[in-house]
Amino acid sequence: MKHIHMIGIGGSAMAPLAGMLSEHGYTVTGSDAGVYPPASTLLESLGIQFASAFDARHLTPAPDLIVVGNAISRGNVEVEEMLDRKLPHRSLPEILEEEFLPGKHSIVVSGTHGKTTTTAMLAWIFHLAGKHPDFLVGGVAENFGKSYGLGGGPEFILEGDEYDSAYWDKAAKFFHYQPDDLIITSLEFDHADIYSDFDAYQLAFRRLVNLVPRRGRTIIWGDAASGEALRKATEKAFCPVITYGFEKGNDWIANNVAVDGDGMYFQVCYKDEPYAEIHLSATGRHNVLNALAALIVAQGRGIRRESIHDALATFQSVKRRMDVRGEIDNILVVDDFAHHPTAIRATIDATRLRWPGRRLWAVLEPRSNSMRRRVFQDALPQALALGDRVVLGSVHRAGQLSDDQRLDPETVASSVRQVGKDARVLPSADAIADFLIAEARPGDLLLIMSNGNFDGLCEKLLSRLSKRLPSKAHAQ
Repeated sequence: MKHIHMIGIGGSAMAPLAGMLSEHGYTVTGSDAGVYPPASTLLESLGIQFASAFDARHLTPAPDLIVVGNAISRGNVEVEEMLDRKLPHRSLPEILEEEFLPGKHSIVVSGTHGKTTTTAMLAWIFHLAGKHPDFLVGGVAENFGKSYGLGGGPEFILEGDEYDSAYWDKAAKFFHYQPDDLIITSLEFDHADIYSDFDAYQLAFRRLVNLVPRRGRTIIWGDAASGEALRKATEKAFCPVITYGFEKGNDWIANNVAVDGDGMYFQVCYKDEPYAEIHLSATGRHNVLNALAALIVAQGRGIRRESIHDALATFQSVKRRMDVRGEIDNILVVDDFAHHPTAIRATIDATRLRWPGRRLWAVLEPRSNSMRRRVFQDALPQALALGDRVVLGSVHRAGQLSDDQRLDPETVASSVRQVGKDARVLPSADAIADFLIAEARPGDLLLIMSNGNFDGLCEKLLSRLSKRLPSKAHAQ
């Protein structure tokens, strides 16, 4: 096998996989409806040829193998050509399972929240400790400047995504990842387009735990706030189950948590015995939990506590996690991936810890497949109301959902106003930018939340602010 063609190469995991396959010596080509940074930047830097449109002619001459992204459906012209000619094909998780995981100690980070950041933390800890890990993160790990690495060491660290694998395989990607060490950070209902209800969502994680061998470990958040779901998911585990959190009764506990500049300080105890003092460069109690989970896995793989301490102190997070995009006239623009009410809460709390005293605008695009639906309509107002003022954009691709399925931003805004916070809905990124430029004042923080690019809202804000006060522009 020499030539691999990737249908949907612009996906957030597909582009890094293309890089991994290229580094393994394959000739890689690909296509997508559009390929944008950071995917396009990565592919261009690696010399991987790709087309920004689908065309059956891309499969002539026939590649040795085709990888089909999970965003690709029947009816795609390349998929139909592939099926007509019975060309060999695989999903992304199948390629990882067949090509990269054999012979590796698989460390899988799963859960509703925090898995991308925790995966990146683990990769950095193992890298600084000289373990040369292979890793795949569902975002750009800032310490590495990319989403993957092939260090050749014994461990493969990867984000365990519960989303489906391919149009022919609607089961979760993580079933292909053969976990030896498994982290489950949290369990809350998500991906309403894939799972019918929370019971179906939980079942996927129970099945995942059932894949961990007896010699492996499952590490879960054990605090009362995690609910019963995590304990139920692991109640029939054949491997040891290790708990972590802030509360007594956990195996590993974070004590004396405090803000430390732009990061956090906390003490770690194991079985009530002091283990380490950690200075974490990321902000927020949720990141303390992420760091504690990563520490447990690293310690279990023989990494010294000094190395863990140094790595967490120099960890640079993941792109689009409280990402400072610029500051002009003392108005700060921060970009974040938050796409679930719990993630919004955690992001707002962490933002207030890092930048106390600022008036905080919570600006949300309902874009993820769950956020576009009514499943979070009751929970969203409580999360957004933690901001000082709230702005909602229109539902992304609203026409794809019926009226009874689709989130109603006006209802959300009305609920926010009922608790005494100003909230409004605006139809476009341009309208939001114009409104914020008119209303924002020095000292404000504009927290932009979307799992997409919000039609370039951050760039629009910085451009308009720069034109308003060109002499004071400090955009990054």
